[in-house]
Amino acid sequence: MGKLNSKIPDGPLAQKWTKYKASVKLVNPANKKKLEVIVVGTGLSGAGAASALGELGYSVKNFCYQDSPRRAHSVAAQGGINAAKNYQNDGDSTYRLFYDMIKGGDYRAREANVYRAAEVSNQVIDHFTALGVPFARDYGGTLDTRSFGGVQVSRTFYAKGQTGQQCLLGCYSSLNRQIKKGNVKMFPRREMLDLVVIDGKARGIITRNLITGEIERHGAHAVVLATGGYGTIYYMSTLAVNSNAFEMTEGYGSRRQKEIRVRQMIFPRRSEIIFLKEDIRHSEILFRVMSPQGLSRSAVMQAMV
Repeated sequence: MGKLNSKIPDGPLAQKWTKYKASVKLVNPANKKKLEVIVVGTGLSGAGAASALGELGYSVKNFCYQDSPRRAHSVAAQGGINAAKNYQNDGDSTYRLFYDMIKGGDYRAREANVYRAAEVSNQVIDHFTALGVPFARDYGGTLDTRSFGGVQVSRTFYAKGQTGQQCLLGCYSSLNRQIKKGNVKMFPRREMLDLVVIDGKARGIITRNLITGEIERHGAHAVVLATGGYGTIYYMSTLAVNSNAFEMTEGYGSRRQKEIRVRQMIFPRRSEIIFLKEDIRHSEILFRVMSPQGLSRSAVMQAMV
């Protein structure tokens, strides 16, 4: 088994990705249409990536196993989106959001990537607002926020109890616009079977047509895997039950390695209590407290401290 290379840029933590973005080679606009990109998945990440790449001028192929991109499991996300805009003037900042995400992930997340997520969080809210997502607003018309997840600041932007659904509708509309313009070609009812790797780089995928059963091959200059988390390993979960995380394991080169996005929830299963933390990446984290008699709510909360 080879060593997993995260390919995080060098430099100070707060400047790693910013410096890389400023120094990376650009693609000539005249050449973008010649470059093909495959995006597997049509949730908030997949549909967002496909539509953004199409908007930039690349030739994009988008795959999903549902009948329509609209059926992606991102619709289940309800709580909201965190961003360090500090609208409430309560002392929030990019670093505070970064710290809360690191701490919420039990210090197991990759710090540089988490800092980048905190850094672009404001742009994410602006992006979704531009797509027409009806975020809640206060009486002055400013986007409203609420305190969520036990943090000390109010940074969660929400759309009633339907944040995921509204964001998915925005991404879906943007994706359909690019499909109509011919920048994105949609491939519904396709299951990814294998990742084509040439000289250490992803250059395509092998899929199965779930209608005809035909095995298909698709080549590209780059592959984006936005397939979501593996929900079926848990007895109760808000993750997609149809996703088997096979695409992610192929991306790692070993089926024993899994990337699972877990949620900050408690799932009871008989006498077991499973603790799952938000923002854990590239690791399979499972905490269990065993008791023949089961655990009371007070015992569960005490164990979480």
